[in-house]
Amino acid sequence: MGISLKFCGATRTVTGSCMLLRVGSRSILIDCGLFQGSKTLKELNYRPFPFDPTKIDAVLQTHAHIDHAGLLPKLWKAGYGGPVHMTAATRDLLSFMLPDSGHIQEMDVANLNKRYARRQRNLVEPIYTKDDAEASLELFQAQPYEAWFDVTQDVRARFWNAGHILGSASIEVEVTTRTPTQRTLRLLFSGDIGPDHKLLQPDPEAPNTFDYVVCETTYGGRKRQQIDAETRRTSLAEEVTAALQNGGILLIPAFAVERTQELLFDLVQLQSGKRIPDVPIFLDSPLAVRVTEVFRKHASSLEPPFVADAIMSPTLRFAVTTDDSKAIDRIKSGAIVMAASGMCDAGRIRHHLKQWLWSEKCTVLLTGYQAVGTLGRLLADGAHSVKIQGDEIAVKARIRQTDLYSGHADGPELLRWLRQRQPIHRAVFLVHGEEAESEAFAAALATSGHAEERIIVPLLDDEFDLWPEQPSVMSRQAPRRLTLEEVGHKDWHNDLAQITLDLREALESAADNRARGVVLRRMRRALEGEGNAPS
Repeated sequence: MGISLKFCGATRTVTGSCMLLRVGSRSILIDCGLFQGSKTLKELNYRPFPFDPTKIDAVLQTHAHIDHAGLLPKLWKAGYGGPVHMTAATRDLLSFMLPDSGHIQEMDVANLNKRYARRQRNLVEPIYTKDDAEASLELFQAQPYEAWFDVTQDVRARFWNAGHILGSASIEVEVTTRTPTQRTLRLLFSGDIGPDHKLLQPDPEAPNTFDYVVCETTYGGRKRQQIDAETRRTSLAEEVTAALQNGGILLIPAFAVERTQELLFDLVQLQSGKRIPDVPIFLDSPLAVRVTEVFRKHASSLEPPFVADAIMSPTLRFAVTTDDSKAIDRIKSGAIVMAASGMCDAGRIRHHLKQWLWSEKCTVLLTGYQAVGTLGRLLADGAHSVKIQGDEIAVKARIRQTDLYSGHADGPELLRWLRQRQPIHRAVFLVHGEEAESEAFAAALATSGHAEERIIVPLLDDEFDLWPEQPSVMSRQAPRRLTLEEVGHKDWHNDLAQITLDLREALESAADNRARGVVLRRMRRALEGEGNAPS
């Protein structure tokens, strides 16, 4: 019986999580996530899958984040009609998140096609629509934590709480091999592992003794300061107070699931304790509002139980309609605005950034991971100007960043989690991390005593034979959709946007028109290839 594992996403990058487990003639998908980041990486979302969706027998879903689940409607649209197994909370979250994703794609493509039509370029279609997403929900099957269920012939699985977000799971998989000894191959897919003592989630759980473990490494090379709830709130209070001084505006790009609810919880607590000003808090995200209701539904599973008080504050205002969102622009001072998306690459936050990013009265507080090539990452890296929906915007706002609300374990926490999974007989695959983070964690894992030859950081589209037993894992190289240099790095689109901004700045700062002419002539010579001959 042949058993193999193919990595179709989230290799040397943190998005597009998708793995294909082949067991004989059966094929099982673990996650089906959307690629985010550079345009080169996001373009993969429009290409065909690197497998035949009609030949997939089942899907196992770790959690509801779009980089893990965002292509499930595309999978349905491409002909998949089997079950998608997940926890009940993940199902409830995705019932809102996927239609919202489809709607955003429809709106973004409509705006893009307006620009393309003016340029006489070929029009594009959304990856999937809201209707596609709603139709795909019929495939979802909820499974309880810690209970075995049959996936396909010879394969069973069960979910363990990963402590990352509501409903998140690590997935234990057992494959009964058709050999004279009926050997069982044991695998564990970490999903995203939450940090110790997360605000609303219990610490992650899972059993031990595996043949293979696939482990995320989002923050694999970092060690965060360990803090308690009071220290976290004190830090947030300092950020908010500084941002609101002299009538300031605080923009918080919102991750709609969990991060928003945690921040609301703490902001309301701080206002109730008179530790920050009682300014209005606008939650400008229809998705976040709906997700908050899912949290109320599953309140008993959270730590501490999610209480209605957090969304009953008189200062909290929900902006659901487009008119509600536009009305926020009339606020001139003294407000907190939370809007999706958390990496600033979609949703209503872009509108507010266009409105405020040029103003020194504004503070932008980034509260989560910012993928390479996203607008959030450009701001975090200190960009002086950016392009938003084709418009050049100067960055005069204060850009602040905190990882105190991170949903991911750091390096030492991941090491402890893996140590508790021992013994791991064959290999550990490291995924869902930028190259530097994955490599740093691989080095730390080797230093901790794990055999270096059994630590594997796969590349996109790598496939590995998992059976029969052998001293080392052998890789089957499939044609790659992208090279290593194109994954997890800024691409030529980012470079072009930056060069355009730099050119405009150089022209505007030139002494006179003659100096501007010199700049333009140099640029033209470069475009014509002058000066590029080898020396």
